[in-house]
This record gives sequence, structure tokens and C-alpha cells, in this order.
Amino acid sequence: MRQRGIQAKMGTTGKRIHRHITSFQVIILGFFTVILLGSLLLTLPVATQDGQGATFADALFTATSAVCVTGLVVHDTATYWSMFGQAVIMLLIQIGGMGVVTIAVAIATASGRKIGLMQRSVMQEAISAHQVGGIVRMTKFILKTSMAIELVGAVFLAFVFVGDFGMQKGLWYGLFHSVSAFCNAGFDLIGIREPFSSLTSYASQPIVNLTIMALIVTGGLGFLTWADIQKNKWNFKKYRMQSKVILSVTAGLILVPAVYFFFCEFSSLPFAQRVWSSLFQSVTPRTAGFNTADLTMISETGLMLMIVLMLIGGSPGSTAGGMKTTTIAVLFSSALAVFKKKQSPHFYGRRISDDAVKNAATILLMYVTLFLGGGMVISSVEKIPLVSALFETSSAIGTVGLSLGITPTLSGISRAILIGLMFFGRVGGLTLIFAAFSEHRGTNARLPQEKITVG
Repeated sequence: MRQRGIQAKMGTTGKRIHRHITSFQVIILGFFTVILLGSLLLTLPVATQDGQGATFADALFTATSAVCVTGLVVHDTATYWSMFGQAVIMLLIQIGGMGVVTIAVAIATASGRKIGLMQRSVMQEAISAHQVGGIVRMTKFILKTSMAIELVGAVFLAFVFVGDFGMQKGLWYGLFHSVSAFCNAGFDLIGIREPFSSLTSYASQPIVNLTIMALIVTGGLGFLTWADIQKNKWNFKKYRMQSKVILSVTAGLILVPAVYFFFCEFSSLPFAQRVWSSLFQSVTPRTAGFNTADLTMISETGLMLMIVLMLIGGSPGSTAGGMKTTTIAVLFSSALAVFKKKQSPHFYGRRISDDAVKNAATILLMYVTLFLGGGMVISSVEKIPLVSALFETSSAIGTVGLSLGITPTLSGISRAILIGLMFFGRVGGLTLIFAAFSEHRGTNARLPQEKITVG
């Protein structure tokens, strides 16, 4: 993988030292900087309803959750934060959803600055593009498409919210929830009715359900997939293999859980609300964080299904987090190839590279290890059921934001764990690893081979 960097001129001994800031390190530093600035803004007295400002710990948790488009909160967004604080949170969500690098490149382009190869390389990694060519054009497409979709979503939501909250508040609520849904963040302002209630009061409202679900799915498909759709329209055969995989897996991950929720979890609800709740709860774990049902009433089986959906998340180059739909697809295809004793996995007549399989296995191992490890520590420290702790950690590392209501009650240690998991989930495990080991160069030397039995 080609890396471009910035060299330090001279060391303390007078010798030239070659240090490179890789594209992975730029991405991490960008997210970290935005989180820090957002935290400082949220500590200002004007950011809270009481005019006292938030503590730095609470501001850091909220800013991390916003930039990492998660949605876990320690204070109800509507009742604790002022209009200024809510605007800061929405801005952080927008930056986090679009990607820090995307926003930076857009600003540079608008100011007339030339985008160099270093910036293009960073942009390539940030949006999971296959090549550097056309990156600036793709950035413009991302921004224009995102703004257009969010505006349309805000208009539809405003039809409902204006009637419920008045003109000024209704328009603001429409815009805030549209940005939050498209960026898969899960922050809401409906807590003025009941704190931490999310969208439960709109469980059977068709416009709110359809609009929020459409925004979540649209944001979670990935910008490269939408560029493919724009180019080839309804001609599915002409789509790139990755787009076909993303669309197929996404459809399956919506329909199958919806059937389970319909027959097993919401059977006591009126038919219309049962349909909406089933669809919504199959969409929102990947990785939006809104909910229209009381999650504490869902069975442990249903919670485990949601945990799996939260860990899978959205698709590469999207506003969503998680392991990604393509990661799971590659792993399943690899297993299927082993079952059928085939040389390599494949999709739609195209072979999957060994590197993709290795990366997918590595990502799965990292997510499962951190999700389980974090959950076990939180369960032990807070003396809560393991399933409840695992639900929170999967929500954090999957950048979802769904909660069983225990996040506001957690201690500083547990909140620090969730902050780390949210950052890991948004930036990406491989990005962190490549950034940490950028100076280590691989070798082409091959050691002697010896068989080892597995399984």
C-alpha cells in the first residue's frame, strides 16, 4: 500500500531524520483534533441549558459519540444541551459522518487550493476508494449528494415536527434528525417529552418511520455504491462486484431480522405498529441508534440478534461503523469455499483476493476481542448483567448508539472504555494498526512451512 508522508528536516544531532506522517495517521489525528475542539466547545457555559457548561469528562464523551456518529449519551440531548450545544453536536455529527478528511478537502477545494498527492492518498483511505484517480470529483459528489439527501429528509420530517412542536422548533428538529439519521448517529431531540425516549412516541407514524429508515439505509450503503447506482441506474449487472455484495447483504440483514422481530418480539402490538417496529428495529442497529420500541422489553435472544447486527454495521466508505457488510460477506464466502473445497472465495463470477480474506479475519478478531473484553470489564466493574454490558460495548464499537439505559449511570472507567471503543469503531481497526506500525516494513522472505491442525 503506497503511503505519502511529510519529512522532518533535521534531528537534534544534525543528521537528517526521515519521519513520515502516513495517511492513516492523518485520519486518526484529524478525528482526535475535531473531538478535542468539540469537547472544549461543549464545556462553554452557553452550551448547556443551565448556563453552567458541561464537565470536560461529559463533554469529551458527548463529542466522541458525535464525531464517531455513535449516539451514546450521558445526558439527554434535548433537555441538557442548549440550542448552541445542540448545533455543536450536529456539526460534529456532520463532520464525523462525512469524514474529517472529506470536509478538509472540500474546504481546500472551495478556497481554490490545489489538492496534492498526499491529500488525495489520505482521501482514498478515508472513503475506502479503490484508486486515487477521481478522488476530488468523488469528494464533490459526496458533499452534494449528502446535502441534498439531508435537505429532503429534513423537509419530510418537518411536516410532522412542525405540527407537534411549532414552526421554529419543528424546522430545527427536522434538520437535526435528518443529519443524525443520514450520518447514522442516533442523537435525537425528542427527550423534551420524556428524557432518553428516542423515537418511541413515533412508533406508528409512517412519515417519521419511512424517512428515518430511508436516511439510515442511504447513509449506510456507502458513497461508492451510490456513485455506482448513479452511473448504471437500474442495470444491476453493470454494478461493480462490491456494490452488488453490499446491496445483497444489506437487503438480507434488513429482511431476515424484521421477520424475527415481527413474529417473536412484537406479536402483542397492533398490526400497523408491529410492522413499523419490526422494520425499524432491523434497520437501526446498523448503525443508527434510534429506537421506536422499549429495548428493555426485548428478550435476550432479540438483544443478541441486535448485538450481532450492531457489530456488522454498515458498508465501506459510508457514514456507518461496524465491521462492515463486506467483511462478513468475505468471511462467509471464504467458509463456503472451504466447505466446497474450492481454491478461493468468489462473488458474482469474481475471485476474492487472499489479502481481503486476511483483512476480514483480522477485523473480526479485533472486534470480537474488544467487544467481549470491554463488556466483561464493564460487567465486573459496574456489577451489571453481562448481556447488558455487551449490548453497550457492541453499540459503542459498532458506532450505533442504542442503549439499555445504563450508559448515564456508568463510572469513569466504564465510560473511558466506551470512548475508546467508539473511536476504534469509527476510525477503523486496520487504520489504527497501520498507523501504529507504519515504520515497520514487511519482508518478502518466506519461512519454512509446517502444517498445523485447526478445527
